[in-house]
Amino acid sequence: MIFTKEKANRKKEKAASNISVRSFLLVVGLLVALLAVCGSLSCFIPQGAFERDAAGNILPGTYQMGRVQGIALWRVLTAPVRVFASEDALTIIMISIFLLVMSGVFNLLEKTGGVKTFIVHIMRRFRNKGSLMVCMTVLVFMLFGSLFGMFEELVTLLPLMIVFMLSMQMDTMMGLGACLMAACFGFSTAITNPFSVGTAAQLAGIQVAEGAWLRIVFFVMVYGVVCTFLLGHLKKLKKNPKISLTYEADQLKRESLIGHGDDLPRDQQRIFRIYAAFFAIQGVILAAIACIRQISGFAIPILAASFLISGLIAGQMVCRDFKKVLSCFLEGAVAMLPAVVMIALASSVKLVMVESNIIDTVMHSVLQLLVGKSVFVTILLIYALILFLQLFIGSASAKIFLVMPIVLPITAALGISPTLVILTYCMADGFTDVILPTNPVLLIGLSMANVSYGKWLKWTWKIQLTLFVISVLVLLFGVLIGY
Repeated sequence: MIFTKEKANRKKEKAASNISVRSFLLVVGLLVALLAVCGSLSCFIPQGAFERDAAGNILPGTYQMGRVQGIALWRVLTAPVRVFASEDALTIIMISIFLLVMSGVFNLLEKTGGVKTFIVHIMRRFRNKGSLMVCMTVLVFMLFGSLFGMFEELVTLLPLMIVFMLSMQMDTMMGLGACLMAACFGFSTAITNPFSVGTAAQLAGIQVAEGAWLRIVFFVMVYGVVCTFLLGHLKKLKKNPKISLTYEADQLKRESLIGHGDDLPRDQQRIFRIYAAFFAIQGVILAAIACIRQISGFAIPILAASFLISGLIAGQMVCRDFKKVLSCFLEGAVAMLPAVVMIALASSVKLVMVESNIIDTVMHSVLQLLVGKSVFVTILLIYALILFLQLFIGSASAKIFLVMPIVLPITAALGISPTLVILTYCMADGFTDVILPTNPVLLIGLSMANVSYGKWLKWTWKIQLTLFVISVLVLLFGVLIGY
Protein backbone atom coordinates (compact mmCIF):
# COMPACT_ATOMS: atom_id res chain seq x y z
CA MET A 1 0.00 0.00 0.00
CA ILE A 2 2.84 2.36 0.83
CA PHE A 3 4.25 1.93 -2.65
CA THR A 4 1.01 2.45 -4.60
CA LYS A 5 1.99 5.90 -5.86
CA GLU A 6 5.10 4.77 -7.68
CA LYS A 7 3.38 3.99 -10.98
CA ALA A 8 1.37 7.18 -10.89
CA ASN A 9 4.52 9.22 -10.42
CA ARG A 10 6.65 7.60 -13.12
CA LYS A 11 6.11 10.37 -15.63
CA LYS A 12 7.22 13.03 -13.15
CA GLU A 13 10.22 10.96 -12.11
CA LYS A 14 11.19 10.41 -15.72
CA ALA A 15 11.00 14.12 -16.46
CA ALA A 16 13.08 14.92 -13.41
CA SER A 17 15.62 12.34 -14.46
CA ASN A 18 15.96 13.85 -17.93
CA ILE A 19 16.67 17.29 -16.50
CA SER A 20 19.18 15.79 -14.07
CA VAL A 21 20.96 13.98 -16.90
CA ARG A 22 21.35 17.19 -18.90
CA SER A 23 22.62 19.00 -15.83
CA PHE A 24 25.02 16.16 -15.02
CA LEU A 25 26.44 16.09 -18.55
CA LEU A 26 26.88 19.88 -18.49
CA VAL A 27 28.79 19.78 -15.20
CA VAL A 28 30.90 16.80 -16.28
CA GLY A 29 31.72 18.57 -19.54
CA LEU A 30 32.81 21.70 -17.69
CA LEU A 31 34.93 19.75 -15.21
CA VAL A 32 36.57 17.71 -17.97
CA ALA A 33 37.33 20.94 -19.83
CA LEU A 34 38.78 22.44 -16.65
CA LEU A 35 40.87 19.31 -16.13
CA ALA A 36 42.21 19.62 -19.68
CA VAL A 37 42.98 23.31 -19.14
CA CYS A 38 44.89 22.55 -15.94
CA GLY A 39 46.90 19.89 -17.75
CA SER A 40 47.68 22.36 -20.54
CA LEU A 41 48.68 25.09 -18.07
CA SER A 42 51.50 22.89 -16.83
CA CYS A 43 53.16 23.47 -20.22
CA PHE A 44 53.18 27.24 -19.66
CA ILE A 45 53.21 27.86 -15.91
CA PRO A 46 56.51 27.29 -14.09
CA GLN A 47 56.69 24.85 -11.23
CA GLY A 48 57.10 26.22 -7.74
CA ALA A 49 56.69 25.47 -4.07
CA PHE A 50 56.02 27.12 -0.72
CA GLU A 51 57.51 25.95 2.52
CA ARG A 52 54.83 24.62 4.85
CA ASP A 53 54.43 24.30 8.59
CA ALA A 54 53.72 21.09 10.48
CA ALA A 55 49.98 21.47 9.85
CA GLY A 56 50.53 21.77 6.11
CA ASN A 57 49.75 25.51 5.90
CA ILE A 58 51.77 27.53 3.41
CA LEU A 59 54.26 30.04 4.81
CA PRO A 60 53.98 33.40 2.98
CA GLY A 61 57.26 34.72 1.57
CA THR A 62 58.83 31.29 1.12
CA TYR A 63 57.81 30.65 -2.48
CA GLN A 64 60.55 29.33 -4.79
CA MET A 65 59.99 29.24 -8.56
CA GLY A 66 61.17 26.32 -10.70
CA ARG A 67 61.12 25.57 -14.41
CA VAL A 68 58.29 24.81 -16.85
CA GLN A 69 57.67 21.10 -17.33
CA GLY A 70 54.38 19.78 -18.70
CA ILE A 71 52.60 16.87 -17.08
CA ALA A 72 52.28 13.59 -18.99
CA LEU A 73 49.00 13.18 -20.88
CA TRP A 74 48.31 9.77 -19.30
CA ARG A 75 48.35 11.39 -15.86
CA VAL A 76 45.64 13.84 -16.88
CA LEU A 77 43.49 11.13 -18.45
CA THR A 78 43.72 8.81 -15.45
CA ALA A 79 43.46 11.50 -12.76
CA PRO A 80 39.73 10.89 -12.01
CA VAL A 81 40.60 7.27 -11.17
CA ARG A 82 43.97 7.84 -9.50
CA VAL A 83 42.45 10.45 -7.18
CA PHE A 84 41.06 7.53 -5.16
CA ALA A 85 44.65 6.53 -4.38
CA SER A 86 45.95 10.06 -3.73
CA GLU A 87 46.65 11.70 -0.36
CA ASP A 88 43.05 12.95 -0.39
CA ALA A 89 41.66 9.49 -1.14
CA LEU A 90 40.40 8.75 2.37
CA THR A 91 38.46 12.02 2.54
CA ILE A 92 37.02 11.59 -0.97
CA ILE A 93 35.99 7.99 -0.34
CA MET A 94 34.49 8.82 3.04
CA ILE A 95 32.50 11.76 1.64
CA SER A 96 31.36 9.68 -1.34
CA ILE A 97 30.16 6.83 0.87
CA PHE A 98 28.41 9.34 3.11
CA LEU A 99 26.57 10.89 0.16
CA LEU A 100 25.46 7.47 -1.06
CA VAL A 101 24.21 6.50 2.41
CA MET A 102 22.34 9.79 2.95
CA SER A 103 20.72 9.61 -0.48
CA GLY A 104 19.70 5.99 0.05
CA VAL A 105 18.19 6.63 3.47
CA PHE A 106 16.27 9.73 2.36
CA ASN A 107 14.88 7.83 -0.62
CA LEU A 108 13.81 5.08 1.79
CA LEU A 109 12.11 7.65 4.04
CA GLU A 110 10.30 9.19 1.11
CA LYS A 111 9.12 5.91 -0.44
CA THR A 112 7.85 4.55 2.88
CA GLY A 113 5.91 7.73 3.58
CA GLY A 114 8.18 8.79 6.45
CA VAL A 115 8.98 12.41 5.66
CA LYS A 116 5.52 13.05 4.24
CA THR A 117 3.68 11.60 7.24
CA PHE A 118 6.00 13.35 9.69
CA ILE A 119 5.46 16.79 8.15
CA VAL A 120 1.73 16.35 7.51
CA HIS A 121 1.19 15.21 11.10
CA ILE A 122 2.75 18.44 12.35
CA MET A 123 0.91 20.61 9.82
CA ARG A 124 -2.50 19.19 10.70
CA ARG A 125 -2.17 20.42 14.24
CA PHE A 126 -1.97 23.97 12.95
CA ARG A 127 -4.28 23.65 9.95
CA ASN A 128 -6.76 26.24 11.23
CA LYS A 129 -4.07 28.72 12.25
CA GLY A 130 -2.87 30.14 8.95
CA SER A 131 -0.02 32.40 10.06
CA LEU A 132 1.29 29.96 12.66
CA MET A 133 0.96 27.17 10.12
CA VAL A 134 3.12 29.03 7.62
CA CYS A 135 5.82 29.78 10.21
CA MET A 136 5.87 26.19 11.50
CA THR A 137 6.06 24.76 7.98
CA VAL A 138 8.91 27.07 7.01
CA LEU A 139 10.76 26.16 10.22
CA VAL A 140 10.42 22.41 9.59
CA PHE A 141 11.60 22.63 5.99
CA MET A 142 14.46 24.99 6.83
CA LEU A 143 15.65 22.80 9.70
CA PHE A 144 15.66 19.71 7.47
CA GLY A 145 17.81 21.63 4.99
CA SER A 146 20.10 23.27 7.55
CA LEU A 147 20.73 20.26 9.77
CA PHE A 148 20.51 17.31 7.37
CA GLY A 149 21.21 18.88 3.96
CA MET A 150 17.80 17.94 2.52
CA PHE A 151 16.65 19.97 -0.48
CA GLU A 152 15.82 17.89 -3.54
CA GLU A 153 14.18 15.25 -1.32
CA LEU A 154 11.79 17.79 0.21
CA VAL A 155 10.67 19.08 -3.19
CA THR A 156 8.83 15.77 -3.65
CA LEU A 157 6.41 17.10 -1.00
CA LEU A 158 5.62 20.20 -3.05
CA PRO A 159 2.28 18.95 -4.48
CA LEU A 160 1.14 18.10 -0.97
CA MET A 161 2.17 21.53 0.33
CA ILE A 162 0.32 23.28 -2.48
CA VAL A 163 -2.85 21.32 -1.69
CA PHE A 164 -2.62 22.27 1.98
CA MET A 165 -2.06 25.94 1.21
CA LEU A 166 -4.98 25.97 -1.21
CA SER A 167 -7.20 24.28 1.37
CA MET A 168 -6.43 27.14 3.76
CA GLN A 169 -7.39 29.76 1.15
CA MET A 170 -3.80 30.57 0.26
CA ASP A 171 -2.23 30.16 -3.18
CA THR A 172 0.29 28.06 -5.09
CA MET A 173 3.04 30.63 -4.50
CA MET A 174 2.67 30.11 -0.75
CA GLY A 175 3.16 26.39 -1.29
CA LEU A 176 6.29 27.05 -3.33
CA GLY A 177 7.58 29.49 -0.73
CA ALA A 178 6.94 27.27 2.29
CA CYS A 179 8.42 24.19 0.60
CA LEU A 180 10.83 24.89 -2.28
CA MET A 181 12.11 28.24 -1.02
CA ALA A 182 12.27 27.23 2.65
CA ALA A 183 14.13 23.98 1.91
CA CYS A 184 16.64 25.80 -0.28
CA PHE A 185 17.19 28.62 2.20
CA GLY A 186 17.58 26.10 5.00
CA PHE A 187 20.25 24.32 2.96
CA SER A 188 21.95 27.70 2.44
CA THR A 189 21.84 28.72 6.11
CA ALA A 190 23.63 25.52 6.99
CA ILE A 191 24.29 24.81 10.65
CA THR A 192 25.44 21.20 10.38
CA ASN A 193 24.52 20.51 6.74
CA PRO A 194 26.75 17.50 5.98
CA PHE A 195 26.89 18.27 2.24
CA SER A 196 28.38 21.76 2.72
CA VAL A 197 29.52 22.47 6.28
CA GLY A 198 30.41 18.85 7.00
CA THR A 199 32.39 18.33 3.80
CA ALA A 200 34.14 21.71 3.96
CA ALA A 201 35.03 21.22 7.64
CA GLN A 202 36.49 17.82 6.80
CA LEU A 203 38.69 19.35 4.10
CA ALA A 204 39.67 22.24 6.37
CA GLY A 205 40.59 19.89 9.19
CA ILE A 206 38.24 21.53 11.69
CA GLN A 207 35.25 20.33 13.67
CA VAL A 208 31.73 20.83 12.36
CA ALA A 209 30.74 22.66 15.54
CA GLU A 210 33.43 25.35 15.14
CA GLY A 211 31.84 28.71 14.38
CA ALA A 212 28.33 27.24 14.56
CA TRP A 213 27.04 30.15 16.68
CA LEU A 214 27.18 32.65 13.79
CA ARG A 215 25.62 30.13 11.42
CA ILE A 216 22.77 29.73 13.92
CA VAL A 217 22.34 33.52 14.11
CA PHE A 218 22.29 33.69 10.31
CA PHE A 219 19.72 30.89 10.18
CA VAL A 220 17.44 32.78 12.58
CA MET A 221 17.79 35.97 10.54
CA VAL A 222 16.91 34.26 7.27
CA TYR A 223 14.03 32.41 8.92
CA GLY A 224 12.65 35.76 10.06
CA VAL A 225 12.98 37.22 6.57
CA VAL A 226 11.21 34.25 4.93
CA CYS A 227 8.35 34.31 7.45
CA THR A 228 7.96 38.07 7.07
CA PHE A 229 7.89 37.72 3.29
CA LEU A 230 5.32 34.92 3.27
CA LEU A 231 3.10 36.46 5.97
CA GLY A 232 3.15 39.73 4.05
CA HIS A 233 1.95 37.87 0.97
CA LEU A 234 -0.71 36.11 3.07
CA LYS A 235 -1.97 39.46 4.35
CA LYS A 236 -2.32 40.72 0.78
CA LEU A 237 -4.19 37.56 -0.21
CA LYS A 238 -6.69 38.03 2.61
CA LYS A 239 -7.42 41.56 1.43
CA ASN A 240 -7.68 40.63 -2.25
CA PRO A 241 -7.18 37.01 -3.40
CA LYS A 242 -7.07 38.16 -7.02
CA ILE A 243 -3.65 39.77 -6.55
CA SER A 244 -2.17 36.24 -6.60
CA LEU A 245 -0.06 35.53 -9.67
CA THR A 246 -1.70 32.09 -9.83
CA TYR A 247 -5.28 33.09 -8.94
CA GLU A 248 -7.07 31.63 -11.98
CA ALA A 249 -5.07 28.40 -11.98
CA ASP A 250 -5.63 28.01 -8.24
CA GLN A 251 -9.39 28.20 -8.69
CA LEU A 252 -9.21 25.16 -10.94
CA LYS A 253 -6.82 23.36 -8.61
CA ARG A 254 -9.14 23.78 -5.65
CA GLU A 255 -11.90 22.03 -7.55
CA SER A 256 -9.76 19.02 -8.43
CA LEU A 257 -7.14 18.72 -5.71
CA ILE A 258 -8.71 19.48 -2.36
CA GLY A 259 -8.83 16.31 -0.30
CA HIS A 260 -5.84 14.63 -1.92
CA GLY A 261 -3.63 15.93 0.84
CA ASP A 262 -5.23 13.37 3.15
CA ASP A 263 -4.03 10.45 1.02
CA LEU A 264 -1.71 8.97 3.61
CA PRO A 265 -1.09 5.45 4.87
CA ARG A 266 -3.80 4.26 7.27
CA ASP A 267 -1.29 3.54 9.99
CA GLN A 268 0.23 7.00 9.77
CA GLN A 269 0.33 7.40 13.57
CA ARG A 270 2.66 4.42 13.84
CA ILE A 271 4.77 5.69 10.93
CA PHE A 272 4.93 9.12 12.54
CA ARG A 273 6.16 7.69 15.84
CA ILE A 274 8.80 5.59 14.11
CA TYR A 275 10.22 8.44 12.05
CA ALA A 276 9.87 10.94 14.89
CA ALA A 277 12.16 8.60 16.83
CA PHE A 278 14.48 8.40 13.80
CA PHE A 279 14.85 12.17 13.55
CA ALA A 280 15.16 12.49 17.33
CA ILE A 281 18.08 10.06 17.27
CA GLN A 282 19.79 12.06 14.53
CA GLY A 283 19.20 15.25 16.51
CA VAL A 284 20.79 13.76 19.61
CA ILE A 285 23.78 12.56 17.60
CA LEU A 286 24.20 15.98 15.96
CA ALA A 287 24.11 17.61 19.39
CA ALA A 288 26.66 15.10 20.70
CA ILE A 289 28.99 15.76 17.77
CA ALA A 290 28.69 19.51 18.39
CA CYS A 291 29.34 19.22 22.15
CA ILE A 292 31.87 16.39 22.47
CA ARG A 293 35.17 17.47 20.97
CA GLN A 294 36.61 13.95 21.06
CA ILE A 295 34.13 12.72 18.44
CA SER A 296 33.68 15.94 16.42
CA GLY A 297 36.48 14.97 14.09
CA PHE A 298 34.56 11.82 13.15
CA ALA A 299 31.29 13.63 12.39
CA ILE A 300 30.82 12.29 8.86
CA PRO A 301 31.43 8.56 9.55
CA ILE A 302 29.33 8.78 12.74
CA LEU A 303 26.43 10.43 10.90
CA ALA A 304 26.71 7.99 8.01
CA ALA A 305 26.58 4.99 10.36
CA SER A 306 23.72 6.52 12.35
CA PHE A 307 21.61 7.27 9.28
CA LEU A 308 22.32 3.88 7.73
CA ILE A 309 21.56 1.73 10.77
CA SER A 310 18.60 3.68 12.18
CA GLY A 311 17.22 4.38 8.68
CA LEU A 312 17.16 0.70 7.71
CA ILE A 313 15.65 -0.27 11.06
CA ALA A 314 12.96 2.43 10.76
CA GLY A 315 12.18 1.40 7.18
CA GLN A 316 11.88 -2.25 8.21
CA MET A 317 9.56 -1.32 11.08
CA VAL A 318 7.33 0.67 8.71
CA CYS A 319 6.89 -1.68 5.74
CA ARG A 320 8.05 -5.01 7.24
CA ASP A 321 9.61 -6.10 3.97
CA PHE A 322 13.41 -5.98 4.02
CA LYS A 323 13.67 -6.59 0.27
CA LYS A 324 11.66 -3.43 -0.42
CA VAL A 325 13.63 -1.54 2.24
CA LEU A 326 16.91 -2.57 0.65
CA SER A 327 15.56 -1.85 -2.85
CA CYS A 328 14.53 1.70 -1.88
CA PHE A 329 17.86 2.32 -0.18
CA LEU A 330 19.88 1.08 -3.16
CA GLU A 331 17.71 3.09 -5.56
CA GLY A 332 18.51 6.27 -3.65
CA ALA A 333 22.20 5.43 -3.36
CA VAL A 334 22.50 4.72 -7.10
CA ALA A 335 20.81 8.05 -7.84
CA MET A 336 23.70 9.77 -6.03
CA LEU A 337 26.43 8.08 -8.09
CA PRO A 338 26.63 11.02 -10.55
CA ALA A 339 27.60 13.25 -7.61
CA VAL A 340 30.47 10.87 -6.82
CA VAL A 341 31.64 11.14 -10.43
CA MET A 342 31.54 14.94 -10.17
CA ILE A 343 33.50 14.86 -6.90
CA ALA A 344 36.13 12.62 -8.50
CA LEU A 345 36.46 14.98 -11.49
CA ALA A 346 36.60 18.07 -9.29
CA SER A 347 39.21 16.47 -7.03
CA SER A 348 41.28 15.36 -10.01
CA VAL A 349 41.76 19.02 -10.98
CA LYS A 350 43.73 19.54 -7.78
CA LEU A 351 45.60 16.25 -8.32
CA VAL A 352 46.79 17.35 -11.77
CA MET A 353 47.91 20.72 -10.42
CA VAL A 354 49.76 19.07 -7.53
CA GLU A 355 51.46 16.46 -9.73
CA SER A 356 52.53 19.12 -12.24
CA ASN A 357 53.81 21.23 -9.31
CA ILE A 358 51.94 24.36 -10.41
CA ILE A 359 49.36 24.62 -7.61
CA ASP A 360 51.73 26.62 -5.40
CA THR A 361 52.55 28.89 -8.35
CA VAL A 362 48.85 29.59 -8.81
CA MET A 363 48.45 30.24 -5.08
CA HIS A 364 51.45 32.56 -5.13
CA SER A 365 49.94 34.55 -8.00
CA VAL A 366 46.60 34.86 -6.20
CA LEU A 367 48.33 35.89 -2.98
CA GLN A 368 50.20 38.59 -4.86
CA LEU A 369 46.90 39.94 -6.18
CA LEU A 370 45.36 39.93 -2.71
CA VAL A 371 48.30 41.46 -0.84
CA GLY A 372 47.29 44.84 0.52
CA LYS A 373 43.59 44.21 0.02
CA SER A 374 41.30 44.04 3.03
CA VAL A 375 39.99 40.77 4.39
CA PHE A 376 36.49 41.92 3.51
CA VAL A 377 37.43 42.42 -0.15
CA THR A 378 39.04 38.97 -0.19
CA ILE A 379 35.91 37.36 1.27
CA LEU A 380 33.72 39.16 -1.28
CA LEU A 381 35.96 37.90 -4.09
CA ILE A 382 35.56 34.33 -2.81
CA TYR A 383 31.80 34.94 -2.56
CA ALA A 384 31.76 36.15 -6.18
CA LEU A 385 33.80 33.13 -7.32
CA ILE A 386 31.32 30.68 -5.77
CA LEU A 387 28.40 32.60 -7.27
CA PHE A 388 30.03 32.36 -10.69
CA LEU A 389 30.65 28.61 -10.37
CA GLN A 390 27.05 28.21 -9.19
CA LEU A 391 25.94 29.06 -12.73
CA PHE A 392 27.55 25.89 -14.02
CA ILE A 393 27.99 23.50 -11.07
CA GLY A 394 24.95 23.00 -8.89
CA SER A 395 26.42 20.25 -6.69
CA ALA A 396 27.60 21.69 -3.35
CA SER A 397 30.04 18.83 -2.76
CA ALA A 398 31.55 19.06 -6.25
CA LYS A 399 32.22 22.80 -5.86
CA ILE A 400 33.77 22.26 -2.43
CA PHE A 401 36.25 19.71 -3.76
CA LEU A 402 37.00 22.03 -6.68
CA VAL A 403 37.45 25.28 -4.78
CA MET A 404 38.38 24.60 -1.16
CA PRO A 405 41.77 22.89 -1.76
CA ILE A 406 42.97 26.15 -3.34
CA VAL A 407 41.00 28.73 -1.35
CA LEU A 408 41.68 27.36 2.15
CA PRO A 409 45.50 27.54 1.99
CA ILE A 410 45.32 31.05 0.50
CA THR A 411 42.91 32.35 3.13
CA ALA A 412 44.94 30.69 5.89
CA ALA A 413 48.02 32.52 4.66
CA LEU A 414 46.06 35.79 4.79
CA GLY A 415 44.89 35.09 8.34
CA ILE A 416 41.27 34.33 7.42
CA SER A 417 39.68 31.57 9.48
CA PRO A 418 38.24 28.48 7.75
CA THR A 419 34.94 29.05 9.59
CA LEU A 420 34.50 32.38 7.80
CA VAL A 421 35.38 30.77 4.46
CA ILE A 422 32.82 28.00 5.07
CA LEU A 423 30.14 30.54 5.98
CA THR A 424 30.95 32.47 2.80
CA TYR A 425 30.71 29.31 0.74
CA CYS A 426 27.32 28.33 2.17
CA MET A 427 25.89 31.80 1.49
CA ALA A 428 27.09 31.85 -2.11
CA ASP A 429 26.24 28.23 -2.86
CA GLY A 430 22.62 27.91 -1.86
CA PHE A 431 20.31 30.90 -2.21
CA THR A 432 20.61 31.13 -5.99
CA ASP A 433 19.42 27.52 -6.38
CA VAL A 434 15.87 28.90 -6.47
CA ILE A 435 16.52 31.78 -8.85
CA LEU A 436 18.96 30.49 -11.48
CA PRO A 437 17.06 28.96 -14.44
CA THR A 438 19.93 26.49 -14.90
CA ASN A 439 19.08 24.70 -11.65
CA PRO A 440 17.15 21.47 -12.35
CA VAL A 441 15.45 21.35 -8.93
CA LEU A 442 13.93 24.78 -9.51
CA LEU A 443 12.70 23.73 -12.95
CA ILE A 444 11.20 20.56 -11.52
CA GLY A 445 9.48 22.46 -8.72
CA LEU A 446 8.01 25.10 -11.02
CA SER A 447 6.88 22.38 -13.40
CA MET A 448 5.13 20.48 -10.60
CA ALA A 449 3.41 23.70 -9.48
CA ASN A 450 2.63 24.75 -13.07
CA VAL A 451 4.17 28.19 -12.45
CA SER A 452 6.25 29.98 -15.08
CA TYR A 453 9.80 31.08 -14.35
CA GLY A 454 8.81 34.67 -15.09
CA LYS A 455 6.12 34.65 -12.38
CA TRP A 456 8.49 33.03 -9.91
CA LEU A 457 11.20 35.62 -10.62
CA LYS A 458 8.69 38.46 -10.25
CA TRP A 459 7.56 37.08 -6.89
CA THR A 460 11.01 36.30 -5.38
CA TRP A 461 13.51 38.89 -6.64
CA LYS A 462 12.96 41.22 -3.69
CA ILE A 463 13.62 38.56 -1.07
CA GLN A 464 16.69 37.39 -2.98
CA LEU A 465 18.04 40.96 -3.01
CA THR A 466 17.27 41.32 0.70
CA LEU A 467 19.11 38.12 1.55
CA PHE A 468 22.09 39.17 -0.58
CA VAL A 469 22.38 42.39 1.42
CA ILE A 470 22.00 40.53 4.73
CA SER A 471 24.64 37.99 3.66
CA VAL A 472 27.15 40.72 2.86
CA LEU A 473 26.44 42.46 6.18
CA VAL A 474 26.88 39.21 8.12
CA LEU A 475 30.19 38.59 6.34
CA LEU A 476 31.29 42.13 7.19
CA PHE A 477 30.34 41.48 10.81
CA GLY A 478 32.32 38.21 10.73
CA VAL A 479 35.39 40.06 9.43
CA LEU A 480 35.07 42.81 12.06
CA ILE A 481 34.93 40.38 15.00
CA GLY A 482 37.61 38.08 13.59
CA TYR A 483 35.18 35.18 13.24
